[in-house]
Amino acid sequence: MNLKSLIPLGREHSPSRFVDPLIKLQREIDRLFDDFTQGWPGGGRSQELLPSMDVAETDNEIEITAELPGLEEKDVEVNVADNVLTIKGEKKAEKEESDKNYRTYERSYGSFLRRIELPNGVNPDKIKANLANGVLKVTVPKPAPAPVKKVDVKTVAVSAKEGRSP
Repeated sequence: MNLKSLIPLGREHSPSRFVDPLIKLQREIDRLFDDFTQGWPGGGRSQELLPSMDVAETDNEIEITAELPGLEEKDVEVNVADNVLTIKGEKKAEKEESDKNYRTYERSYGSFLRRIELPNGVNPDKIKANLANGVLKVTVPKPAPAPVKKVDVKTVAVSAKEGRSP
């Protein structure tokens, strides 16, 4: 994979370099299907349940904020293992017995998983997580900086036999 393949292209913008006509066709077909299935149950890529997150850093802590509308404490799990913070949860579909013919279906249901790598030395016992009004806030205290230890450099005397080349 080259770096250029990681650069997203908008519909109105095209790169100054040559674009393979088959790649252009594939993008146009993807756009067509995304637009066509928009509003269908499970249709379109925008229907994936992936919470939006902000990660902010201060001198003392890392703060992760995730939007989880409609979820309660029992629906969300926060874990830490091997310096990786994992936020996972599930938004269950509301089940009603009445017959409904949906005209538009934009709400997403299902499970999600987000992972964030934490710096070495974080104490998992001091991590706090709060959920209020559909917003999860995880506070991770930063580890204390490792102390710098000075190592003395000593001169070693070289004997006459070791200093000569054969």
